Amino acid sequence: MKRRDFIKKSTLFSSAYALPKSSNRNDFDLSNSEPVVVSTWDHGLLANRVSWDILAAGGKSLDAVEEGVRVVESDPNIRTVGMGGYPDREGIVTLDACIMDYESNCGSVAFLRDIVNPISVARKVMEETPHVMLVGQGAKKFALKKGFKETNLLTDLSRKEWNSWKISSKYESIINIENHDTISSLALSGDGRLAGACTTSGSAYKMHGRVGDSPIIGAGLFLDNQVGAAAATGLGEAVIKSSGSAMVVEAMRNGASPQDACEHVILRILKMNKQVENLQVGFIALDIRGNVGAFSIKKGFNYALSNQKRGHLLLPANCLE
Repeated sequence: MKRRDFIKKSTLFSSAYALPKSSNRNDFDLSNSEPVVVSTWDHGLLANRVSWDILAAGGKSLDAVEEGVRVVESDPNIRTVGMGGYPDREGIVTLDACIMDYESNCGSVAFLRDIVNPISVARKVMEETPHVMLVGQGAKKFALKKGFKETNLLTDLSRKEWNSWKISSKYESIINIENHDTISSLALSGDGRLAGACTTSGSAYKMHGRVGDSPIIGAGLFLDNQVGAAAATGLGEAVIKSSGSAMVVEAMRNGASPQDACEHVILRILKMNKQVENLQVGFIALDIRGNVGAFSIKKGFNYALSNQKRGHLLLPANCLE
């Protein structure tokens, strides 16, 4: 889509959905929903196959998204999530994750070290503490108390590449090149309940202490079981500044389809950022009726879709450029 045509379409969209519209979940029967799971990137297929087995057996959407992204976190060959993730400038792998259920319960961890599966720690925060987010040493202490094992996340390959990077120490926030990014996953179970998960090791060679959008409810992930769910991938700073995932859900609340909602928020992000040459952000969205949308600024963003009608598919997201 040409930028000019996209802006024109988005302007019309903004006018059409300027006034809030009530979204009544009781307008349609969700007791026999068709399960669906959608996840970001090629590794979303790996997550989806695990998630789908749970959904197809009548399991919970929350279990589906957690178990799906855990597989990705545990794979040292996937370099932007969990074990084997790219380190920061000091050679330390730090992880961020969040999870949210259909009742708007949520949990999050940020700047977590030495724990392979931060998504499961985030779920523990949600279910076993009065808090939403734990960070740094506090998050690690909590994880160890709950029985998680301390593990060195820096693999030999990641260490080798970090040592090579140190020669120039040049940091470029170029996201989504060669499938290097977050995994976000959204699921709708057969009983009409949504859940979402988001997990990452963040930008390679980031400043020590940097946290992106992935553990932030409303930025990297948001859902409302009367409306739908959304999750982000790409440059976290741009997503945080726009409260991107929450805005996608709000657009759906006001009557937009998941696809139109993703496109609308991408336009907002472009308007908020003057330097867009290397800027990449993408969204996936899933409404309460099982409709899916995905959109990104630049090409190259793929997402995985699994449902009863189409099986497991890897699809290219529509993009502006």
